Amino acid sequence: MAQRLKTDWILFLTVIALVCFGLVMVYSASSMIAELKYHLSSTFFLLRQLGWAVVSVFLLLYCMKRDYRRWNDPRFAFAGLGVVLLLLVAVYFLDSGSHRWLKAGPFSLQPSELAKPALALFLAFFLCRRLGAVNDRHTLGPLAIVIAFVALAVAIADLGTAVVLVLTSIAVIYVAGVELRYLVACAILAVILAAGAIAAKPYRLARVLEFVDKDHKLLAKIDPHGWLLEHSRQTGSTSDPGYQQRQAKIAIGSGGVLGAGLMQSKQKMLYLPEAQNDFIYAIVGEETGLFGSVLLLAAFLVLLWRGMRTYVRATDNFGRYLALSVTVCLVVQALINVSVVLGLLPNKGIPLPFISYGGSSLLSTLLLMGMLLSVSEHAA
Repeated sequence: MAQRLKTDWILFLTVIALVCFGLVMVYSASSMIAELKYHLSSTFFLLRQLGWAVVSVFLLLYCMKRDYRRWNDPRFAFAGLGVVLLLLVAVYFLDSGSHRWLKAGPFSLQPSELAKPALALFLAFFLCRRLGAVNDRHTLGPLAIVIAFVALAVAIADLGTAVVLVLTSIAVIYVAGVELRYLVACAILAVILAAGAIAAKPYRLARVLEFVDKDHKLLAKIDPHGWLLEHSRQTGSTSDPGYQQRQAKIAIGSGGVLGAGLMQSKQKMLYLPEAQNDFIYAIVGEETGLFGSVLLLAAFLVLLWRGMRTYVRATDNFGRYLALSVTVCLVVQALINVSVVLGLLPNKGIPLPFISYGGSSLLSTLLLMGMLLSVSEHAA
């Protein structure tokens, strides 16, 4: 007798609502930029995002209806990571400037975004086979090597995504039962590697210094020769690393409780650079106010609730850790993005899931949600 599938309609409809709201906000945030900065049609960014949304929703439906237990196979777990790593190597050489994009005519893909579903699948596959010996060196060693290798490959051009991958991995292996001493060691190593990645790129260092020591008083004591400050000023991206966050705060503050109304943002008129991307939450705050901003955060809380519900209800370890990995990845990314926009974390380019403009991000996000819905729908 065929298994009767039970769709989590609360989760599914929340995802669709977020995608639709994201399309509205992308158009609102990008229409003026498209015309004034790029001299394009006001619907240019909307139509591109809509195309990605259609493809991504079909992928979500496909994954949702496919039994997730079929992915509990080394061919999927290792092939996914292998393909992502090959793409990251390819993009390093093919995109000599930013090392981020694979381009073919009007089509472009950001391989680092695909590392999220690939790593989620690998974590679920690996942990469900090693739960009885999760603190064994034969478990922790290979796991640490894979996570570090993927994170470092991603961090070359996309430190924000690398941070999301590492935090997701730490959270998942903690739930799996890894001893605290090993987690502390991983955290220390992650901080050291992150510090190295920040120091390697002057613009990253400039953003961190702007956040933690704006007047450079503490830096003068630590580095009296001024080497770090001089290194941070070698960036050609901006002479004012705190500009975006200040403009974002102005946008959110001017929105008040109810907001200025859709399409009525003033900060998107070239005051907030590329408002449709990583800082789109500021436009949400300006146009929909406190009410809309909190409602958007509530939608992510719904995703957290339904994701953890799926984790608890799954009857097999693979399903449980797949649901956990997906949920933590999306929630951590959303939390970091909102924290950056609100000035609670240093400026770091990382999109807001479902909402920010970017086809690769939307594709990766809905692929993750397809996995989560598959666990919810097929778990007995």
